[in-house]
Amino acid sequence: MPAEVTVEGIRKHFGGVAAVDDVNLRVGAGDFFTLLGPSGSGKTTTLRVIAGFEQPDSGTVTLDGEDITREPPYSRDVNTVFQDYALFPHMTVAQNVAYGLKVKGVPRAERDSRVAEVLDRVRLGEYGGRKPVQLSGGQRQRVALARSIVNRPKVLLLDEPLGALDLKLRQEMQEFLKGLQRELGMTFLYVTHDQEEALTMSDQVAVFNQGRIEQVGTPTEIYEHPATEFVAGFVGTTNILERNGRRFSVRPERIELHTAPGSAGEPATVVDTVFVGAFTRYLLDTFAGERLTAIRQYDGTRIEPGTSVSLGWRAEDAYEISPSTQTHDHQEVR
Repeated sequence: MPAEVTVEGIRKHFGGVAAVDDVNLRVGAGDFFTLLGPSGSGKTTTLRVIAGFEQPDSGTVTLDGEDITREPPYSRDVNTVFQDYALFPHMTVAQNVAYGLKVKGVPRAERDSRVAEVLDRVRLGEYGGRKPVQLSGGQRQRVALARSIVNRPKVLLLDEPLGALDLKLRQEMQEFLKGLQRELGMTFLYVTHDQEEALTMSDQVAVFNQGRIEQVGTPTEIYEHPATEFVAGFVGTTNILERNGRRFSVRPERIELHTAPGSAGEPATVVDTVFVGAFTRYLLDTFAGERLTAIRQYDGTRIEPGTSVSLGWRAEDAYEISPSTQTHDHQEVR
């Protein structure tokens, strides 16, 4: 059965630096939950605390209500998948997957059955006799996944597992991982710095910055309603505007461009036009001295640099933001 993970008041210092500073999380049973943030933001340290590889200075970690904060890694019903696969090169694929079961003393017949089942699940049923060096990067990552789920943990922790793969393979593995998580019904706790990865795969996302959580929400909430200036700027591309002392975010695709003389809206000038295939990106200077980005679906037309335009956006597409690392409820800018 999948498990709920709760992190309360976790703090972790390395020397005089706070890697994690009062982090609170609740990961629902069966969720695909992503910890998203730049390097050094605290997301991997948080994952390592949950795994038991790091002991927090303060705070608690619970698994289905049971306090596991001081339990060693091998006593926790969680498994971790790392970016570097950590496979035994001298063992076959099947032996790598079976290793944890063998250590636990699972009988040979049951071991073989479970290994065969899980290799089929990750589409490597015919590769059990090969060595890791004979596999592609994506195949090795699936072996690492198989080795982690064969023990049937309540929670799977994944630390930048696709970071070493090329773009096309990463996209294929993203689809595979999400499908596998749905199929297993297992709780996945996933660490990444890749915004697209977080948005496309997750049920919930926690955005980390400087050891703290800026915002937790669904991918849609994080993208459409960023709570702070950091979230707005880190998750996708956005425009930060200030009107009457209030700062707010408007996504480029929400800005409307009008070229007809006398059109209602704020006046601006097109500085640059970039064709990107399905859409065109426009760089704009407003009369207020702001540099904005707008996106238009490509319709065969092009607005040339130097053209005067009028800008507009719907009130519901503008969300007030905070510049701090504290999460605030958003307010629509009317």
